[in-house]
Amino acid sequence: MIGGMNESIIAACDGASKGNPGPAAWAWVVADAQGRPERWEAGPLGTATNNVAELTALRELLDATDPSVAIEVRMDSQYAMNAVTKWLPGWKRNGWKTSAGKPVANRELVAGIDARLTGRTVRFTYVPAHQVDGDPLNALADQAASEAAVSQSPAGTAHGSTQLPTPAPARATEGRSGGAVTKKDRGASRPARSGGTIRARFAGRCHCGKPYAAQDMIAKNPHGWGHPECRTAAA
Repeated sequence: MIGGMNESIIAACDGASKGNPGPAAWAWVVADAQGRPERWEAGPLGTATNNVAELTALRELLDATDPSVAIEVRMDSQYAMNAVTKWLPGWKRNGWKTSAGKPVANRELVAGIDARLTGRTVRFTYVPAHQVDGDPLNALADQAASEAAVSQSPAGTAHGSTQLPTPAPARATEGRSGGAVTKKDRGASRPARSGGTIRARFAGRCHCGKPYAAQDMIAKNPHGWGHPECRTAAA
């Protein structure tokens, strides 16, 4: 169980579902009080909805952290956060019915999280997902959940992983078609005016096989983001 040595910890959790419902997974990342990532874990859920994945991620994070240590939980799911901070008291008063009189969805997960929140200090922080200058812990959790949803295999420091997930670079702006930024295009800074190069928000790997570091200048190529000199190189 994580915690105990620090007066407080910072964490992020996220869920992913490829199809909603579809292959799904949960993930969390725990950092020290200064925000430096220390531990992470991801787990498969088979076929599930995004909401189930988001709630499961929060439940797993609470199970993996010391209840006696204050924790800040960063999430990009307004549904999961509102479910356990805003809507829960009313649901319980209404006998686990919504204001429309319908049974509360995912009741078992919500009730389990409610039980785990009792008696511990938890502060929830909403962080918008997939932002160029977004929260780095949330980006790590998002990437870990996405990879586990595809692989349907557990991963993380408890499973022998020695490296953190590497969030894919993000576009600085929406595509020309106005579509939403995709998971493939997350993580990079705003474009510089020099030939379409940008400064990487997170470390990554070019299609040439060599890595680039956070803050390195990178450029878009047919395979994603990588070294500017590799823009025209064949994969």
